[in-house]
Amino acid sequence: MKYYGAWPTRIKGVSLIDGPVDGIAVVDKAPGWTSHDVVAKARGVFATSKVGHAGTLDPDATGVLLLGVGRATRLLRFFTALRKRYTGEVVLGSETTTLDASGEVIATYDMSTVTPAQVVTVASQFVGTIMQVPPMVSAVKVGGRRLHELAREGVVVQRRSRLVTVYALGIARDDAGFGASGLEVYRLRVTCSSGTFVRSLAADIGSALKGGAHLRSLRREAIGSFIVEQAKPVEAVELLSMSEAMRDYPSLSVSDAVARKVSSGQVLANEELGVVGRGEGPWAVQSSQGDLLAMYEMYKVGWVKPAVVIPQQRR
Repeated sequence: MKYYGAWPTRIKGVSLIDGPVDGIAVVDKAPGWTSHDVVAKARGVFATSKVGHAGTLDPDATGVLLLGVGRATRLLRFFTALRKRYTGEVVLGSETTTLDASGEVIATYDMSTVTPAQVVTVASQFVGTIMQVPPMVSAVKVGGRRLHELAREGVVVQRRSRLVTVYALGIARDDAGFGASGLEVYRLRVTCSSGTFVRSLAADIGSALKGGAHLRSLRREAIGSFIVEQAKPVEAVELLSMSEAMRDYPSLSVSDAVARKVSSGQVLANEELGVVGRGEGPWAVQSSQGDLLAMYEMYKVGWVKPAVVIPQQRR
């Protein structure tokens, strides 16, 4: 098996060596699994409770789910911030309680006169920075409780709209596929920011067409540079080292003297860390041996500060 980084204590239930496990796993989530189900399974695979994910996927959705294991859980927010790419299927003429196929149909519309050109024109209006209301059935928290928990209790609450960005959106009629009652299905391809609900996007497109729509299927094709072709089922997953996993951010290697300051969490001058001319950050700071020491970010003019410091292990 190809492997990156520290050896795990368990792979496929076989004990290997004692010791810590650290890294990022690129999982291809199966349908029917919640993101928490995947985390729970990974805890068994790697024999550690220190596992988290970098962005919820709906139970019926499939595709890329990034897991942080061990010390790499400290890095999860940097993966959450990366752009996401999805493909999916939108059914025109049918609204559901969940905005996807898992919910009950609550309204139907005759949208037989809507043309593919009209769908493309309307969908293009959602490209850019838009306001979006999260669905009731979602992991978003309101008043300390997740919306899907409230929805199961029959409670509907006001949700604040949020700014999200749709970087690219392609939509085309799927001439080979039809939904229930012969409703038309459109194939959707979206690149968007963190926090964007593709379900809401599908429903909003339907509303803008003077009807309704829901998302029939969804697959996350990529998070940043992590693509689904590299992903594996959680039972056969591989770990990337923390240094390799931060490839979407500018990286720099520092001397042993600077490394000691970085590991102690010091605020540093731009010149001392070597970030001048290296963008606006965050920066992945590595030791001369290639170990990830920290993620640094802008602090004030001429200075940078640690966003996350990775505790180092003795060799």
